[in-house]
Amino acid sequence: MCLLEEERMETEQRSHVKVIPVDQAVGTVLAHDITEIRPGQFKGAAFKKGYVVTAADIPHLRRLGKEHLFVLQLGPDQVHEDEAALALARALCGPGVVFDAAPSEGKVALRAGHRGLLKVRADRLMELNIIPDISCASRHNHDVVEQGDIVAATRIIPLVINRSRLRLATETARAGGVFTVKPFTRVEAGLVITGNEVHSGLIEDKFAPLIRKKLEAYDCPLKEITYAPDDKQAVADAIKSLAQKGVTLLMVGGGMSVDPDDVSRLAIAEAGARDMVYGTPVLPGAMFLYARIGQIPVLGLPACILFYRATVLDLILPRVLAGEVITRQDFAAMAHGGLCLSCAECRYPECPFGK
Repeated sequence: MCLLEEERMETEQRSHVKVIPVDQAVGTVLAHDITEIRPGQFKGAAFKKGYVVTAADIPHLRRLGKEHLFVLQLGPDQVHEDEAALALARALCGPGVVFDAAPSEGKVALRAGHRGLLKVRADRLMELNIIPDISCASRHNHDVVEQGDIVAATRIIPLVINRSRLRLATETARAGGVFTVKPFTRVEAGLVITGNEVHSGLIEDKFAPLIRKKLEAYDCPLKEITYAPDDKQAVADAIKSLAQKGVTLLMVGGGMSVDPDDVSRLAIAEAGARDMVYGTPVLPGAMFLYARIGQIPVLGLPACILFYRATVLDLILPRVLAGEVITRQDFAAMAHGGLCLSCAECRYPECPFGK
């Protein structure tokens, strides 16, 4: 038997049930449910196992015919499930995350304090759940959440937990934090749409309406739209012009493939971009590009975003709006879950894509 399991058994042995008069029960922990029956109205647990009795409960207990109660006696090194759950919740919550102050049966819900991007330290979460008697489940890292949404829930599994074990759990949670919600920044976007056929008016532009709709979901305007032919210098000049006009997000639509007339990524480099990352392990979206010109994020948009409801853009845009700088390592990490199943009826984001 491992040491942690031996500790669990010792903790349970130090807890014992005692029968006491109901008027001496204030502050004690019920060792069993107490049922209430009101004919035609209610039948169920009036007081649940683990409930801490208060002075206001005594008259109610007497009405239920309880003159004596079975209560749990806690040792000095033991913590009640509700108290422990609150301590763990405090340790788990980083900026932008709040928790319910009234635990139920050792369970506390963690909620988004504002709209934003959920960040989950999955490595810390795993370390936490390896500890016996601790349970914590969360939504996916990088989920877009609204104010009040549940982002995680934690629960103490037994009725009481060893104090040292709880300390280990809270220290694990605090070591770098586990859950945060990063607020979105309201950007003013500029869009360069490339292609001789669009620039000359031979075909209708499809990029601008789509990009405007995606930005509106984050309360961000599409401030400027510029059309450029398939010429590296012309595209580079259009990008520089938008940057000088004060846009805080640059997007370049089209020309992101590897054909000879696809010059957008060369033009982005010519415009002074740095930290350029081209190509992702996300489908659709393999030929997506991320870079920066000064502090302005630059997104190179492949034509696939015109044909699929959900692409790499939908995964990256909220991260950019939350102020994140995207690296090659970030793209590589998206390979796991980065395959769209091309369902007949798209249900994104209620699907595995990007998870």
